[in-house]
Amino acid sequence: MATTTQNGFEQFKGQPRLPKFAIPKRYDLKLKPDLVACTFTGTVEIKIEIVSDTKFLVLNASQLEFDHTSIYFTNPEACYSKEYRPSDINFVEEDEILVLGFDEDLPIGEGTLYIAFKGILNDRMKGFYRSTYEHNGEKKNMAVTQFEPADARQCFPCWDEPAAKATFKITVEVPAELMALSNMPVVEDNSNGDVKTVSFQESPIMSTYLVAVVVGLFDYVEDHTPDGVKVRVYCQVGKGNQGKFALDVAVKTLGLYKEYFDTPYSLPKLDMVAIPDFAAGAMENYGLVTYRETALLYDDQHSAAANKQRVAIVVAHELAHQWFGNLVTMEWWTHLWLNEGFATWVSYLAADSLFPEWKIWTQFLDQITDGLRLDGLSESHPIEVDIQHASEIDEIFDAISYRKGASVIRMLQSFLGAEVFQRSLAAYIKQYACLNAKTEDLWAVLEKESGEPVTKLMNTWTKQKGYPVVSVNVRGNKLEFGQSQFLSSGVHGDGQWIVPITLCCGSYNDRKNFLLQTKSETADIVELLGSGFAEKNDHQKWIKINVDQAGFYRVKYDDELAAKLRYAIEANHLSATDRFGILDDSFALSMACKQSLSSLFSLMSAYRDEQEYTVLSNLITVSSKVARIAADANPDLLHDIKLFLIKLFQNSAERLGWEPQKNESHLDAMLRGEVLTALAIFGHDTTKSEALERFRVFLNDRNTPLLPPDTRKAAYVAVMQTVSKSNRWGFDSLLRIYRETDLSQEKTRVLGSLTSCPDPDIVLEALNFMLSSEVRSQDVISGLGVSRDGRETAWRWLKDNWDHLMKTYGSGFLITRFISAVVSPFSSYEKAAEVEEFFASRGKPSIARTLKQSLERVHINANWVKSVQKEDHLADVVKELAYRNY
Repeated sequence: MATTTQNGFEQFKGQPRLPKFAIPKRYDLKLKPDLVACTFTGTVEIKIEIVSDTKFLVLNASQLEFDHTSIYFTNPEACYSKEYRPSDINFVEEDEILVLGFDEDLPIGEGTLYIAFKGILNDRMKGFYRSTYEHNGEKKNMAVTQFEPADARQCFPCWDEPAAKATFKITVEVPAELMALSNMPVVEDNSNGDVKTVSFQESPIMSTYLVAVVVGLFDYVEDHTPDGVKVRVYCQVGKGNQGKFALDVAVKTLGLYKEYFDTPYSLPKLDMVAIPDFAAGAMENYGLVTYRETALLYDDQHSAAANKQRVAIVVAHELAHQWFGNLVTMEWWTHLWLNEGFATWVSYLAADSLFPEWKIWTQFLDQITDGLRLDGLSESHPIEVDIQHASEIDEIFDAISYRKGASVIRMLQSFLGAEVFQRSLAAYIKQYACLNAKTEDLWAVLEKESGEPVTKLMNTWTKQKGYPVVSVNVRGNKLEFGQSQFLSSGVHGDGQWIVPITLCCGSYNDRKNFLLQTKSETADIVELLGSGFAEKNDHQKWIKINVDQAGFYRVKYDDELAAKLRYAIEANHLSATDRFGILDDSFALSMACKQSLSSLFSLMSAYRDEQEYTVLSNLITVSSKVARIAADANPDLLHDIKLFLIKLFQNSAERLGWEPQKNESHLDAMLRGEVLTALAIFGHDTTKSEALERFRVFLNDRNTPLLPPDTRKAAYVAVMQTVSKSNRWGFDSLLRIYRETDLSQEKTRVLGSLTSCPDPDIVLEALNFMLSSEVRSQDVISGLGVSRDGRETAWRWLKDNWDHLMKTYGSGFLITRFISAVVSPFSSYEKAAEVEEFFASRGKPSIARTLKQSLERVHINANWVKSVQKEDHLADVVKELAYRNY
């Protein structure tokens, strides 16, 4: 006969959150990993407060085994201490919960729950997992944790929700020769033969997803902040020097944030560790930040300028989390963007302070563009998104949470002013330190400090998906503004926003701003822009909306205004950010079939003398995309289009050359590689032959100055353009470089080049190589950017290997990268139907959103192709641009 508790445990199944009748206060966690058998055992004593009558304790657990005799609850603080043994123990794996049923109500107040457990050190880069490395030619395992978003439960049973903050006392038993690291400093290290027990200081209050343990063999470099915080960078033995740049950035960034947030870093030490197998870029565990090697290590000889910049920004991002996320934590995953959007925005603030010559706020436009591109899909989601199940969380670690989040923060800062904004953030951190907060808590503080209607303004940006396109038309002496939801599909959306409009006319000295709160508004030009507007000559009458792209929206100008802006670009009257914005908006409008491809090409020709890195980098992205679409629409145009695009970038290539110039800027170093790569893909013979010559020298001498790190990717891509089944030399040579280097950045450079080959047979061989034991699981996604000619091959490969890919990556977010990379480049309705059919019987909640987004992109491409095919004069425009003498 079933007991009451057996019947009762059903009520906890299928719930998004744990019940609130017990609150964890402190964990005493002991772990013993076995790095040979790849298993671990552990015990946990959890001090909990029972706050309401219950016969149950419900906590999270997944992929663990329990010793049922070890599970009991006591209330040692009570006058009559008693041991309560559960009469029913139900482990519900599909809900990842452990339900303990007792025969009587547990006493209100504090007590302790004891559980012993064991698990597998898995190879899926989540939970408590193993990563492999080589030491003295021998392959070894290290043990690593990755708990965000909801995988602490795979290491120990716990209340695995961000709001269930507690303190943690952690002890590990490990082989004596290895290092053990955790969130806090070591307080005791006792060796007993070939085993040692390492105990760590108790942590301050924190969420389970921030708990961390790393066990392995490392070198480290060390420094201290002026106020005594010890900072270390750990990496594989022999790579210590590669940690020095990140160490320097970390020490300076901690000082910057202490000042900006007006709150010191809250722990006694900060460790940063490079992990050979790591799914994300990095993870902000409190006091023990973990990174993939490419995001932490920098080699003076063999890392490119882009690698250096990535390390600085990722380090600044993770350290921002020590305040925004760790000290003040989101209440639930709905508010994930508070963590990620802010850390993204603040990392640019830090990088700009440390490296002003990088013009990092201009480069921030890439973040905005990524956000706009994803949020232009009807399958996007609001910044604040309801999460019903742990399996849904992975999919929102995307460009909306990070990049749109950061962009609307920048828009708000621009609206409120930098000083008010900083003062408000410092007040927010102080008010919610060691607590959990929701989005509305932040708005309330900003509103109080600024006196502006922040909640009303920002709710339109965080609680609904999408963003507006603002249309601007001149009608006599009136300027007409309108807003409607922008969708890349061209369909009409019904969103409405409170839009901070900024504009300037003829110069940046006179800026105007107002809030567009309705669908449309008309302004008198003289009233808005002043009487001086009428006296300006025609070329000075350009009007730029969304000055310096501070707002998260697009702008559509009427033909007259667009023509004046094009002249202003050619005459170099506009800032780099505005030149970027005009190009990107025009590209998006063309994709949505709201503007002809001919007019986009004409606008692109105005950028032939462009020198700014961020603008040219986006021009390359736009060029690559339109070349593919035009080729799908009308293959006969491809030759002339490539000719035009080559002319567009030739000036830059000639100015920069192949080798670094004395005292050149960081941005020129990054630009050189991107421009040469683009020219190689567009088929520029001079670039390809020069690349081949330099590559041959490099093969024989890896330290030759003829092929420095910044131009290697360009040379590799150029080499792959010459490879075919009958001429494999370049492919085999790149594999040799891959096998001979131990630098992760060099390996990913090679992987990112192999599939650019136009020969589908070679593309297939390259994709199969990605799945071999020679390539770490985390790195496969570097090689998914296939050539236009390789799309069909990549799709067949994905179908043939789907079961293997799901087994390897299905439990994490990396599986979504395969779908978006392989499916999104197609441009026919038939292919969309084929993809849909294939996944009809293979759907999983964790890939549902990405699949819908990828299919929507295919439909958008197909619509665009159809629209381009109807353009009457496109061939004439392309020919004229291709053969024009600039």
